[in-house]
This record gives sequence, structure tokens and C-alpha cells, in this order.
Amino acid sequence: MRKIMLTIGCLLPTLLASGQSTKVLTAEKSNEYGLVYSLPTTALEIEVTASHQVGKKGPYYLYAKKSIGAEKAIAEDYEKWTITDVTVRPYGVPDASTQYLMQLKPGATTSITVDPNGMLLAINKEVKGTKASPGAKQPAKEKVNWPTGNEYLDFVDEDFVASKSSAKQAQLLAESLMEVREAKLALTRGTADAMPADGKQMELMLASLGQQEAALNAAFTGSVTSETVTRKFTFIPEGDSKDILFRMSDFAGFVDADDLSGDPVYIQVETLNQATLPVDAKGEAKKLPKNAVIYNIPGSAQVTISSLDKKLFEKEIQMSQLGMTFGLDPLLFTDKKEPSFAVFDPVTGALLEIGSVQRAGSND
Repeated sequence: MRKIMLTIGCLLPTLLASGQSTKVLTAEKSNEYGLVYSLPTTALEIEVTASHQVGKKGPYYLYAKKSIGAEKAIAEDYEKWTITDVTVRPYGVPDASTQYLMQLKPGATTSITVDPNGMLLAINKEVKGTKASPGAKQPAKEKVNWPTGNEYLDFVDEDFVASKSSAKQAQLLAESLMEVREAKLALTRGTADAMPADGKQMELMLASLGQQEAALNAAFTGSVTSETVTRKFTFIPEGDSKDILFRMSDFAGFVDADDLSGDPVYIQVETLNQATLPVDAKGEAKKLPKNAVIYNIPGSAQVTISSLDKKLFEKEIQMSQLGMTFGLDPLLFTDKKEPSFAVFDPVTGALLEIGSVQRAGSND
């Protein structure tokens, strides 16, 4: 096996069959009996979910305790963003620096399965591809009806409009609130002067009274509205590092890493295990076979995502770029009597399984 640069892509293998997201390639005269493939670099798709909360004080918050007996009322408008969940999904992207060539002889029946980007998935076996990264596509954001703080004005009467005294207006609003609550109680007890004709009408009437009650009550205690926002980021580790992934602003929410209006959220990668060469029965490192079929032996790292005062995510993740390459004897896959198959990890390029094609076929 020899390493070649991306320009080798001009050797286009023949497409035999294709699955949902994979291609099975075989060597033919048109590609000079050579199968070209890539190995993955491990990338990270990071999904961050945050709660966006907006609190607005009511215009009559000073009268909340006196008028309606409320002990707590919002005294100042506020806006707050809080990260509630972080998930990290490793996936493979083609190593842009190198490709590999598996050179075969005319008449060879050996095949390889690659993903749409040419990354090696299997030899002499068809496998399904894995879900690729969506390229940090952001989830659709639902529209939130943020309160203005003046919803109560839809339920005031002429006396309220005519009054110029805040204290008098607060008194009138409190009286209206009490009337609404009494009307709700009468409906639920079945003692209202005009009871609804059926359950559906009852539901509509209670919903209308609930809307009025909420608006009038918010005029005193204020209102809190929240939404859930999710953002996706991609990150390709290049060794031990600590980087700012993004920043979180109390006013703008998710902002870029270089936007100083927000507090930083860091991603830290710390190597835990360096890959080592496989050993033989004597415990000695194996030598690379001639014209070897190259694959990755990954290392692993601790990935930590944290804010200034809180650890948000921590997990050990295998990564190809923290490991090394090794190879399999190509004769394993070209043996005419009992060829072998191999399956590789699309995230790290590691060898997952190897066995006999004939024995595997007899077990199906």
C-alpha cells in the first residue's frame, strides 16, 4: 500500500452497487485495477440547548401587595440565557491531506465499500453508511409571542381610561381581577347565571377568563416568558487545546467566539491514551506488511465543555488524529480459496471486525 495525494482522485473506481449512502467499488481496467479510499479525521458535532427567559415588570408592581396581596412582583425588566443541555456526537470527515491506493491484479474480485466521500467502510463486505454531520445546520426556531406588558388594556373599562391616578387605576384593575376570578369559580361550580351549553363552550369560556386573569395579574406581578433555543457547532480537534467554542450573551444569546458581549464557553481536548502498534505473540511490535491496507489505530481524549463557572459536558472520545496508521496484509482479501472481509469505523477509521467471507456467508 502506498500513500498518494488527493490528485489520485482521477483514478475513478467502477461503481458496482450502491446502498442508501455507500458505494461498492471494484478494480477494473478503467481504473488501472486500483481502489482509492480515504481515512477519516474525527470531528465533533456539538449541540447546545439554552433557555431564554424574559421577565417584564408590571406597570402597577408598586401596588401588587396592597391591591391583590401578591408578596412577590418583578421590580425590574430582565433577560437571561441559561445553557440547559450539551450533547457531542463524533463523526468522520475525509482526511483532506491523503488518500490511499489498494492496488490489485486483473481478475481480482476484491471490493471495497466507501461512503459518499470515499472513506473506507469495509473490504469484501457491503455495509450501511452512518449518519453524516448536517454541517451545523440550525434547528428551526419557533415563534414566541413575547408579552408587551400592556395586555391588560384589552380588559379595562371607561372608568379606568378616564382616571389619571395610578392608585385609582390599580384599584379598578384589582376589582376587575376579582370579578374574573369569581366568574371562573362560578363556572366550575355550575352556579353561573349563564352556564355554557356543552363542554366545548365551557372550555372556551374558561380559556377566555384565564387569559383575562393572566393579563390583569401581570399588570401587578409582571410576566415571565421563556423559549428553548438550540444551536449546533462543529469542531475538529488538532491535539490538546482549549478554545472558545462560542459566547453566551444575556441579551443576544449565542454569539460568535470573538464577540466580547458574551461570556466564553470553552471546549477543551486533553489526550488520555496515545495509540500504540499492535504486538505479536511475543509482545513485540508488529511490522507493517508489504503494500498494506492502511487503517487507523485511534487514540482517545477527554472532551470537556464548560462556561466560566460550570462544567457542561465531559466524556472520553476516540479520535483518529490522536492515533497512528497501521496496515493489514492485502493477501488476506485477495485469497481465492478463503478471502477475508474487514469492517472499519467510519468515525475513527479503526478496524472493527475481520473474518472469513465464506464462514460469514454460511452463518447468514
